[in-house]
Amino acid sequence: MSAMNSALARRNAVNVTRQQAGKNLRALLAGTAAADVPDLEITDLTIDSRKVRAGGAFVALPGLRSHGVSFATQAISSGAIAVLWEPADGVVPPAVPANVAMVAVPDLKAAIGTIADRFFDSPSAAVFVTGITGTNGKTTTAYVLAGALAELGRPSAYAGTLGHGRIGAVKPGTHTTPDAITLHRQIAELRDEGITHLGMEISSHALDQDRVAGVRVDTAVFTNLTHDHLDYHGTFEAYGEAKARLFAWPTLEHAVINVDDAFGLKLAREYRGEGLVACARSTSSLASLPADTSHVLVRRVRAEAGGLVIDLDGTWGTATLRSRFVGDFNVDNLIAVLAVLLGWGFELSDAVAALERCSPPPGRMETFTAAGKPLAVVDYAHTPDALEKALLAVRNHSSGRLICVFGCGGDRDARKRPAMGEIAERLADVVVITDDNPRTEDGNAIVAGIVAGLKEPQRATVERDRARAIEHAIAKAGAGDVVLVAGKGHEDYQIVGIETRYFSDRDVVQAALRRDA
Repeated sequence: MSAMNSALARRNAVNVTRQQAGKNLRALLAGTAAADVPDLEITDLTIDSRKVRAGGAFVALPGLRSHGVSFATQAISSGAIAVLWEPADGVVPPAVPANVAMVAVPDLKAAIGTIADRFFDSPSAAVFVTGITGTNGKTTTAYVLAGALAELGRPSAYAGTLGHGRIGAVKPGTHTTPDAITLHRQIAELRDEGITHLGMEISSHALDQDRVAGVRVDTAVFTNLTHDHLDYHGTFEAYGEAKARLFAWPTLEHAVINVDDAFGLKLAREYRGEGLVACARSTSSLASLPADTSHVLVRRVRAEAGGLVIDLDGTWGTATLRSRFVGDFNVDNLIAVLAVLLGWGFELSDAVAALERCSPPPGRMETFTAAGKPLAVVDYAHTPDALEKALLAVRNHSSGRLICVFGCGGDRDARKRPAMGEIAERLADVVVITDDNPRTEDGNAIVAGIVAGLKEPQRATVERDRARAIEHAIAKAGAGDVVLVAGKGHEDYQIVGIETRYFSDRDVVQAALRRDA
């Protein structure tokens, strides 16, 4: 039976009962080191004291600066009838009313995934979960996987930085991977909506902090590893080890790994599970793997005005993928999704056709155009490194000028402003400097910081009204030109002072392209 049919059969076999009115606390904590657990029914479970519901249980974990148990009183006042807390040195729980269960659970952080899985009736047992990890590309890969599956007729959803839900109906989120309880709750919601397949971003923080504990991950995808998040992990080795945990997941059936990445190649060599598919652009990357390793190999990439054209071959044959995506780095994201689909048993022609109908995530190298108009690209790039990569990526899709519209956020690191100015001037033909989210900082001072990085500031245009800046850039551009609008991506707001206003780069770009079209 193919992996896809196996997943569908598993879903049909699982007793997918909707969340009952209450769950027995003693049953939820079975197998943990908790003692004297009362025979109590709870109606909800949360790690956030502000979101406690009457009759629910509040989960108190140790944090970097404080222990969650310090919020127990607040949780109880909101209706919590039980507090599950992890003992820690020097932490004394508050006195609670006699009708509230105060349960100490050693190693609660490690057990909370299992507890949440039980509370929400094992949601991931009914959903085929693909976890995507890596420094870059998680959002696009997870989003496109969900989109491709939808094109192939599978009820699918995305979960990650942008939120969670079906493509076109994603509910905004706040973390790449939320806490374990929230994650299981989200998967349960998707299950109850009829979702059978989930493309989910999994950050290194989430793996290190057990936020994915209890989730039955069926397929793991590795995109790449660069020197990021070392402030948290300490060393590159520790960062890699956190990512590698996903590839030793007990429920794993398939793995897709970018072996052009040095750490990815090491990961593939050490992988001992079933269903490995290696992705590469170089035959030398594949040479050190067993000859029978399933693989997808990129032979040639062409950057055209309408997107990337990718010639590929491998275990499943040869094909040409004509995508709507721009930016060379998206080649790796698209091929990773293709490898997942092929590993599951989809035909190459069907998988390629599905990918050709997919669009990028909102605000992630998202393209817009109209007849006789420039190609406009909206991207979330708001750091020097990201801006440089975005400009280099879109340059290949331009037969004319490259115009860059960007700004820098206020009340944030001012050191990046001249660096971003230097990058924009060096890589773009025309630079338009505008407001991003000025917040409480003087917008003119922010602009001055950007201009300080320019060699020829007189050649740049400064228009602090972001809508006017975008409109100006598109009006001055013609067919063959590319306008990169960087910084806000999918965001639909702008923060000026202490006020948050509705604003969308995507909306302004589309309106400007329609004008006089």
